[in-house]
Amino acid sequence: MQIQQSFNLSHHNTFKVPAICPQYFEPSTLEELKEAYQSCKGNFYLLGEGSNTLFIDNQAPLIIRPKLMGKSINMEKNAVFLTVNCGENWHELVQYCVANNYYGIENLALIPGSVGAAPVQNIGAYGVELSDVIQSVSWFDFSQQQVIELDNRACEFGYRDSIFKQSLQGKGVIVSVTLKLAREFQPKLSYKGLSFEQKKLTAKHVMERVISIRESKLPDPKKLPNAGSFFKNPIISSEVYHTLIATYPDMPAYKVTEQTYKLAAGWLIEHAGLKGYRERGVGVHQNQALVLVNFEHVKGMRIVELATLIMEKVQEKFGILLAPEVRIVDRRGLTSISEIMV
Repeated sequence: MQIQQSFNLSHHNTFKVPAICPQYFEPSTLEELKEAYQSCKGNFYLLGEGSNTLFIDNQAPLIIRPKLMGKSINMEKNAVFLTVNCGENWHELVQYCVANNYYGIENLALIPGSVGAAPVQNIGAYGVELSDVIQSVSWFDFSQQQVIELDNRACEFGYRDSIFKQSLQGKGVIVSVTLKLAREFQPKLSYKGLSFEQKKLTAKHVMERVISIRESKLPDPKKLPNAGSFFKNPIISSEVYHTLIATYPDMPAYKVTEQTYKLAAGWLIEHAGLKGYRERGVGVHQNQALVLVNFEHVKGMRIVELATLIMEKVQEKFGILLAPEVRIVDRRGLTSISEIMV
């Protein structure tokens, strides 16, 4: 197992934030993962590919970055059950499935991160959520020192949420995910940008269109350090929605249920006057207000301060409190903006 001391994490988070962890473990087997956990004498953080993590202190906690690789396939008449280990790259998995005619996740192309991190956030885009195709999750429980199988219902999936962010947070790690994919292509084109003229539409067409849309909207973190969407799109009651739409008739919204609507956080930020705002080395992207950029590779607290300003301005104008989607980590481990800014 790869173990490093005083490890620089600036190249292991897409914000390119400078942070040092006292020890960095990269287990590639379940036995090494057990060993890494048993070696941690204090606070630690489970890191995927760092595409949804913001380190805010000079020193990070101990880091365990599981790198279990590989996949297995169980073919049935109408479905493919694909089990994928946590260290695999998510977008590469999407490409693999499209190339092999396994259908269901083509709309989730180009989402950064590892397979093991995907269920934690219940990643989603363009009318599809990961929970739509998850059959089960294999979870290594720290206290029991064994792998437990959780079916879809047990994962308690919600909008950018799961049991792994709630009652199981910090109590184990996802070691593999089993997806139930279709063998017959049935495109999901509810998102308004996914319209096609082709008579014979393929999953590759959908994947390529999604990639094109994402590349046009979201800056490449290799060029501009960012973590994609910093905030969740807020879900509000129908009463609040009707009050807002009377004042802002062009406000985009998506009806979730008869009682709730989902708003576009980027639109709220833009109309709070913060699109393109920049100060002290960080800023709001000029084309996509949902993306915060670490222009000058400064410390993570600068980004927290910017996020706090955005939350205050949006709440002041619209009466809506935005919630970060990005996971915020201090020297002790996971934390929150409300805890930091007290």
